[in-house]
Amino acid sequence: MTLPPRSLFGRLALLLLFVVAMAIAATIALFHQDRVALLSRQVDETKIVQLKAVRAALESLDAAHHRDVMLRIAREYGVRIIPESERPNFGANAPPPQRRMQELADRLREQLGPGTEVRPAPGRGLLYVRVQAADVGYWIGFPLLPPESADDRPSRAAVWSLVIAGALLIAAFIFARYLSRPLRDVSNTVERVGRGEMPPPLPEHGPSEIATLSRGVNRMMASLTQLERDRAVMLAGVSHDLRTPLARLRLGVEMQARDEASRADMVDDIEEMDRIIGQFLDFARMNEDSGVAEADVNEIVQAAVERHARAGHDVRFSPGAVPVAQLRATAFSRLVANLLDNAVAYGAPPVDVSTRSADQKIVLEVADRGPGIAPDQVERLKQPFTRASVARSNENNVAGAGLGLAIVERIARLHGGIFDLLPRDGGGTLARIVIPVSP
Repeated sequence: MTLPPRSLFGRLALLLLFVVAMAIAATIALFHQDRVALLSRQVDETKIVQLKAVRAALESLDAAHHRDVMLRIAREYGVRIIPESERPNFGANAPPPQRRMQELADRLREQLGPGTEVRPAPGRGLLYVRVQAADVGYWIGFPLLPPESADDRPSRAAVWSLVIAGALLIAAFIFARYLSRPLRDVSNTVERVGRGEMPPPLPEHGPSEIATLSRGVNRMMASLTQLERDRAVMLAGVSHDLRTPLARLRLGVEMQARDEASRADMVDDIEEMDRIIGQFLDFARMNEDSGVAEADVNEIVQAAVERHARAGHDVRFSPGAVPVAQLRATAFSRLVANLLDNAVAYGAPPVDVSTRSADQKIVLEVADRGPGIAPDQVERLKQPFTRASVARSNENNVAGAGLGLAIVERIARLHGGIFDLLPRDGGGTLARIVIPVSP
């Protein structure tokens, strides 16, 4: 079974071709209908007047010059005149008169009087009408149709049918593009929103249904923007309000706790809570970073690696030859820091960091030797407030808000790049960032 075309243009073209084919078939069927219908339209009042004039001329014929005068009348009126004595042969097996032919005969009999008969001679292209003139019967033959010219050939109808079909297809193409362009814009916008981007509003014009759809998509994007703004304000407000009591709590712990070990544990807990609040603030202020400027990726990565090295972590950096790129330096530093924090907390040493250039893109890779991440968990871990499974838990039992990789994903998209979590050869996880040199 052949499925219909999926595109709007294909379906419109198929529909119009079907309509044109049906119209051509109907035209051919009408053209080949009983020719008697055409005869009844041809023999109008003008033909009746012509028959009366011919009959009047025949009534005044001079017997001495009967044949010559009859031929002259036939030439003048463009007809063929045959006396009753020379009645033409209409065929012994001629079909009985049809309804329309009978109606034509009744009409002529009403106008020309009794004795009027109608006989078609399709083989000769004539319609014979018997009239009575001065007690003598005559058969007067009229052409059924004018001689076929080049404009009347069946091929002309076929050519015009093809021309009309082509014009309809062109109209369908223009109409389909007119309809599909806003639909394509809506589809692209929805796809970008699904990727976490916020494209500009759609134009709200065109057919009423498409304009209504565009307005609905614009309202949806406005609602999502407002929701994101409200969430950012909420996170920033909550984080800011929590830091003040945390600072007082830390001060009180350091001043009152007598057990050095307990005090150190409580200070560590408070610092971890402060790191979580810092993640909230980073996530809430994602779009508030400074503008784009030229920066050296290797310098940013080197600074982050040195911080971890001073903390005693086994982090190794292999810088490659990368060009200077247009970056949001603060946001990109946060991206590198989150990748290293995640590798140190959830992976296993050594943590290998490298940079390289490929196809006008900068590639940053952070690889650890931890238990790895299941492929079906990769996209889930890029979502905000998502924690890793027990299989990939940190051995130091460090708490987190589940925002580290979500922040990395958003900063990578902010630079027009891609963030992937891949299995590492020999075990572990490979986090790869690919960003264009000039996003």
